Amino acid sequence: MSGATPITKESEHYFFKLGDFEKTLREWTHSDHLQPEVTRKLGEWFDSGLQDWDISRDAPYFGFEIPDTENKFFYVWMDAPIGYLASFKNYCEREDVDFDSFMKSGSDTEMVHFIGKDIIYFHALFWPAMLEGAGFRQPDNIYAHGFLTVDGKKMSKSRGTFIKARTYLNHLNPEYLRYYFAAKLGSGIDDIDLSLEDFQTRINADLVGKVVNIASRCAGFLTKRFEGKLADELSEPALFRDFANQAEAIAKRYEAREFGQAMREIMALADRANVYIDEMKPWVLAKEEGKDNEVQAICSMGINLFRLLVAYLKPVLPRTAEQAEAFLNIDSLQWSDIASPLLGHQINKFKPLMTRIEQDKIEAIIADSKDAMAAEATTKAVNTQTSNIDPLTDEIQFDDFARIDLRIAKIVNAEHVEGADKLLKLTLDIGLAEKQVFAGIKSAYAPEELVGKLTVMVANLAPRKMRFGLSEGMVLAAGPGGKDLFILNPDEGAQPGMRVK
Repeated sequence: MSGATPITKESEHYFFKLGDFEKTLREWTHSDHLQPEVTRKLGEWFDSGLQDWDISRDAPYFGFEIPDTENKFFYVWMDAPIGYLASFKNYCEREDVDFDSFMKSGSDTEMVHFIGKDIIYFHALFWPAMLEGAGFRQPDNIYAHGFLTVDGKKMSKSRGTFIKARTYLNHLNPEYLRYYFAAKLGSGIDDIDLSLEDFQTRINADLVGKVVNIASRCAGFLTKRFEGKLADELSEPALFRDFANQAEAIAKRYEAREFGQAMREIMALADRANVYIDEMKPWVLAKEEGKDNEVQAICSMGINLFRLLVAYLKPVLPRTAEQAEAFLNIDSLQWSDIASPLLGHQINKFKPLMTRIEQDKIEAIIADSKDAMAAEATTKAVNTQTSNIDPLTDEIQFDDFARIDLRIAKIVNAEHVEGADKLLKLTLDIGLAEKQVFAGIKSAYAPEELVGKLTVMVANLAPRKMRFGLSEGMVLAAGPGGKDLFILNPDEGAQPGMRVK
């Protein structure tokens, strides 16, 4: 990147002067580029005052070394978004596309970023400022989403609630999960939960029991009695128009990322289609003399309603839509063609597009996930024992150890630290008082996992003034770092304030 990006050097570290862009950022933040919740959060950061952003890290560190320095590296959230643009620029060069036509101000191409809510700070504050300083356009929108829990719990390997995508794909159709997530997603940043019981029930009821069932119920009659040919006229033109007239409203739901509402409206239409077939009872008419035309008309109507439902679901279920297109013997479904029914048209023999999720599939996913985690844990334990054990440090005298005041501490509160990639802010009860500690354990623990736990802290460590506040001690943890970090938990019976001897 080039341009007048304000980077300064202080005390062997490099800082991005974020405050230089406060006016631009305030205007950008309040012009419908962000969700309301994100705008409010950025407002809190503005009100507390924008601080210079330390964009350098000392070795050992991964990533890119800062040119003309020794053992200095760019902070990962400095270079990661630049990597997005580097990848896009590589694509443009490969495909002979003008990169600047997209990235300079005035481009009429929409640029949207989708991120997790835990990295709003970097993508909605620092990144727009970096783009501004480099002379590039800012995103048209940044959409943040929440976290995913499994059966009400945070995805965790230690709890057995961590399901890998590969494990899921070994057992089930990925489109089931696409639909389930879409059915629960809104435009906000709320977390969503993958309840495996609800997942099974919803897929079986909605996709298999409602949508696919329409085609299954109607196709057999058309194939056996009419060689797969649809009627020349719609039996219920008004009902078809009602379905087709929902196209604009459903499209707006998609555009607004109100996916859950879109799925509810589509399933309401599926209910109406099934009610129509139930009321017309083609299986009864098929047994009566002279009712062939009615049976063909009813089943043709059902197939046309099925086609509309598949078109509405195609953004969520692209592979299923392809299979439905093959069954319907049509080219790719387009939104613009929704209002044109299939009349006098030849369809192909129906093949099941989806099957019910049986309980053994769910149980197999859970079992495989646990087996994979156990194997991974065993491998890590062996590797740790053989290669990651630190050598003993120099001997000390008993008096040296006796000067350290180790206390049992109860974690009464834990929270993220804005702008810190490694730290959690802990409030510790040591019986005599509460102490505030900034601990570098964010990579291994979520704040809610820690509240209520007992641990061990160095209680007489001199307070250290940090950029985020005063740290009044240190909690004890073991492990090489990253996700392999484990705070010490005293045995049952220990109480806050007890001295560790």
